[in-house]
Amino acid sequence: MEKIFVSNLAQNQELISTFLVTRKELKTKKNGGEYLHLKLSDKTGTINGFLWDNVEEFKDAFSEGDYVKVKAQVREYNGTLQLTLFKARKLEDAEVDAADYLPVSSHDPDTQFGILLEYVHKMENTDLRGLIEKLFSNPALVERFKRAPAAKKLHHAWLGGLLDHTLSLVQLCALASSHYPQLNADLLTAGAVLHDIGKVEEYQYVRSLEISDEGRLLGHIVMEATFVNQMINHLEDFPQELRLQLLHLLISHHGKMEFGSPKEPMTLEALALSYLDDLDSKLQMMQSAMDQEATAQSPWTSFLPAMERYVYRRRVE
Repeated sequence: MEKIFVSNLAQNQELISTFLVTRKELKTKKNGGEYLHLKLSDKTGTINGFLWDNVEEFKDAFSEGDYVKVKAQVREYNGTLQLTLFKARKLEDAEVDAADYLPVSSHDPDTQFGILLEYVHKMENTDLRGLIEKLFSNPALVERFKRAPAAKKLHHAWLGGLLDHTLSLVQLCALASSHYPQLNADLLTAGAVLHDIGKVEEYQYVRSLEISDEGRLLGHIVMEATFVNQMINHLEDFPQELRLQLLHLLISHHGKMEFGSPKEPMTLEALALSYLDDLDSKLQMMQSAMDQEATAQSPWTSFLPAMERYVYRRRVE
């Protein structure tokens, strides 16, 4: 059976296909009785699914996090496509290709990581370079770093997204350092490499992109600041002033307290890092919104709640 992806669904289409159940809720109809509301996902997107009839037969047949094979019809409600399900069956892992269900970077992770290491090896500050090389000497951490997303939904929300975003930010910081010689280039590079390292543990990314318990309770900023500080404690004669400024880069990179930063940027490097991080994130958010609706007739994307705006898709060549 050929997989039919969310991005290829069309109104009134009847289909038999497979999806990942990312949410499952048993709800009560207005006139009594129960129905299932599902979030069904694959690597191209997520769609709401509703099973209105024969709920008793199917409500315990699968759970959140399961792969399912469904028989359904695509319908439109309030301008949005959704699936009306008639049947659903849990699938075993061997029956599906996991790569169909999570979005994946278009870049080769080994190549991306190799380029990142080139920037690290060029750092002149031996303390900062040694810290990052020590961190990346852990094969398990490197593999998680290559695979982790940068976010669940907002930006670089795909497997390998953290590495894509980190490398892009390191490259932006190199450009900024060449334009503003007053910046400490090595400190800024180190901040860029480490600014989201806590996301390797903040997110779970086996079947779906979810936030871990540790991520919800602590968040990646606290997690990475703690982790990097502990790493520094195992290094001999790491300068205290350098530790202080590097940790400040990590805890202030969201720019404002209302955006999750325990502190706002108070050094040149921290200010540059926060703005460049925000630039890379928001440009990618806009680009993703444009890409997702590439075939739409309207020159405008759907409303982006995270950016509180629509995006104009018409490009000038």
